[in-house]
Formats: sequence, structure tokens, C-alpha cells
Amino acid sequence: MQQARILIVDDAATVRLYHRTILEEAGFAVEEAVNGIEALERALLQPFDLYLVDINMPKLDGYGFLRELRGQDLPQVPAIMISTEAKSQDQHLAYIAGANYYLIKPIKPRELILACRILLGYGGSA
Repeated sequence: MQQARILIVDDAATVRLYHRTILEEAGFAVEEAVNGIEALERALLQPFDLYLVDINMPKLDGYGFLRELRGQDLPQVPAIMISTEAKSQDQHLAYIAGANYYLIKPIKPRELILACRILLGYGGSA
């Protein structure tokens, strides 16, 4: 089976490194983008299998990125919104924008791997 390609979209380098390390150790191929515009450009060049998206970013936030992504003629793959925003309204907006799942930072490695595996159709064992 080919490695699933995951794009981490977050303006914080430390967060990208943390998520990258967890996902690469779990066997995923990982790339990064620092904002929604860069992420959209990368997705249009070669779509990914899963997106991990922060909400608060400069230039184009996570909500805007997901709305734009969902409006493109691309294979529509799962997206996990990962944010420090913990209100139910934030989660609601994420789902309206096109997220398939919502995690609150800081996330536990096992929780992230499990969510990715389930959304990619690998089953629930992490």
C-alpha cells in the first residue's frame, strides 16, 4: 500500500514539526504549508490524501482554505481542523467550511494517529 500523503497547514513551525514527527513515525508521508494560500497552491498542483488545518493563520485562515478547497474540481479528501479554539461555535464553523473532524490543541499523538487512520479508511488501531 502506498503511503498516504498528508498536508499540515499551520503558521507555527513548532506545531508543524510536532505533527510531522508524530505522523512520519506512524508511516505517513508529510508535507507542510504555512498558510491557506500556500496550502491551496500545493493542493492544486497535486492533491493530498488528508489535510490537517489550523484555523488562525495569516493571508488565508483555515476556514477560508477549506471553503476554497471544497469548491475546487479536485478529489475531495478528508480534512481535520486542529485549533486552540475550543468553543462549539468554532467546531460548527469548521464543519460548515468542510472539515470532517475537529481536534483541540494540544493533541495527543495517539489521538492524531487514530483520527488520521480512521479518516483514511485504515481502521481504528493506532
